[in-house]
Amino acid sequence: MMILGVAGGLGPLATACFLRRCVEMTDAGSDQEHLEIALLNRPSTPDRTAYILDRSQPDPLPALTAAVKALEGLGAGRIAIPCVTAHYFLAPLQQVVGVPILNALEEAALCLQREGVSRVGILATEGTIRTGLLQNALARRGIAAVTPDRINQRRVTDIIYRDIKAGHPADAGAFAQVSDSLLKKGCQCILLGCTELSVAREELRLGGGYLDILDVLARASVLSCGARLKPAYKTLISVQREETFPSI
Repeated sequence: MMILGVAGGLGPLATACFLRRCVEMTDAGSDQEHLEIALLNRPSTPDRTAYILDRSQPDPLPALTAAVKALEGLGAGRIAIPCVTAHYFLAPLQQVVGVPILNALEEAALCLQREGVSRVGILATEGTIRTGLLQNALARRGIAAVTPDRINQRRVTDIIYRDIKAGHPADAGAFAQVSDSLLKKGCQCILLGCTELSVAREELRLGGGYLDILDVLARASVLSCGARLKPAYKTLISVQREETFPSI
């Protein structure tokens, strides 16, 4: 198996969640059958959304560049960055290393296409939404992307920054309001397009109707590094085709 390099700390709890899911998804009968992982946990990396929205803020690219170079030096055969907004910097990062950096955006779009989803709601940071990276990845697969209105995007931002990143429980009521608003716009499912929302998903014990991009990245990491995937994770989504999502 290849060594998986993880540029982590973006944020720390999401990275811990990602590592656990890699372990949970691996069909291993012993310690030796799990992935070898080289982790650089660098929460000091400047905030990606802050820079995307305001270029006078500190640029995270130098720190990300140093991280992926270091991971390659540690023998990583694949690199995962469990931060969706950091994918904005994927092209320049790929140019400085000779090993593939996994693209969670493209993997998520492919997953939705395989499940026959034609219209999906996106929950993500404002930085990710502004870049259009997720929307473009979905459009290339023929999938329409629906984003929250201004009020609901503020709710998503608060869940990410004021709740999860600040070490507080996710606001279940706000999560339900945002989800319901997207469902009413005809979305078949909702893509949790921020790794902090993956943490919220665990806290709130969300049911079907959601695709978690951290699950997508973890599955891609297991498979691309040559480990066996548990059959239960062959499908990551239960497409919502009813009028309402399971209650939160």
